[in-house]
Amino acid sequence: MKKLGNVLYVTTPEAYLSLDGENVVVKKDEQISMRLPLHNLENIVCFNYPGVSPALMGACVERHIGLSFLKSYGRFLARVSGNVKGNVLLRKKQFELSQEEDACVTIAISFLLGKIANCRKVIERALRDHALLVDVQALKSVSDFLKDTLKYIQAGEALEELRGLEGSAAKGYFGAFGQLIFQQRQDFPFEERSRRPPRDNMNALLSFLYTLLTYEVASALEAVGLDPYIGFLHADRPGRPSLALDMMEELRPVFADRMALSLVNRIQVNAKGFMQKESGGIIMDDETRKTVLSAWQRRKQEEIIHPYLKERIPFGLIPHVQARLLTRYLRGDLDAYPPFFWN
Repeated sequence: MKKLGNVLYVTTPEAYLSLDGENVVVKKDEQISMRLPLHNLENIVCFNYPGVSPALMGACVERHIGLSFLKSYGRFLARVSGNVKGNVLLRKKQFELSQEEDACVTIAISFLLGKIANCRKVIERALRDHALLVDVQALKSVSDFLKDTLKYIQAGEALEELRGLEGSAAKGYFGAFGQLIFQQRQDFPFEERSRRPPRDNMNALLSFLYTLLTYEVASALEAVGLDPYIGFLHADRPGRPSLALDMMEELRPVFADRMALSLVNRIQVNAKGFMQKESGGIIMDDETRKTVLSAWQRRKQEEIIHPYLKERIPFGLIPHVQARLLTRYLRGDLDAYPPFFWN
């Protein structure tokens, strides 16, 4: 089993990263502000402008340390990769199946069953724990709709049909999402999902968390030898990590949606940490981003019993376990890909 390492998030815009022996050195204004041994790191995520030295890039590639760059508001820019890792036969199988509609439908069904079941679990948790704060009948109606959608997904025969069902389920789920915000409702109103750019504070928070999750899933897929850009549900486009987007569907409600709700309902973030750009989009300030990243790291360290493996693992290893289960399916070791169902 993979060991969950540390992730270095560089949020200071003026920081520059370099290599000194076996250490990564973070400098600001030519002064060393941090020094960390590379062997403790699993990933480095940079929100900084000056960048990273070529020597450090090479060291990260050699040691299989993920290195990626995001814009200040969280939009993904680039990842540093070395030689392609993994079994070429596995990737050939992935490419082959990605060209077959029936094979894509079979795998896409698993991804979507996980997603919609986990969205329903978010709703059901709110009904169980906060019945006095929500419109019970409205949420039950959404839960029933998602339950019915699961049946249609299982019977799906075409990708376009599945995408349509997923879109309807997402609309119903996000239509009720605002009810799950119990604190700071005036500062975090939510009516619908908006992207590129996010139009309100909660959408900005969700978009940032989705970016982090996409990066985690893409790294996990590469680590097991799969190509994160060749998907089964999402159509292939240049620069789009389609397989990472496929797999993150089942993980979004558990990793990102629940965390966004917790951060707002526990008042760990507030409206002062969000700013509106001239374009109308909303972004987070540096301190709020640090708060979110700290919460993300703490969440990854928590342990759960994996529903398929029946083993206790850190939460942060779920993408790696799911990536490995997908490879076992593609190789023919499993009859079906087992999605992650949140208990």
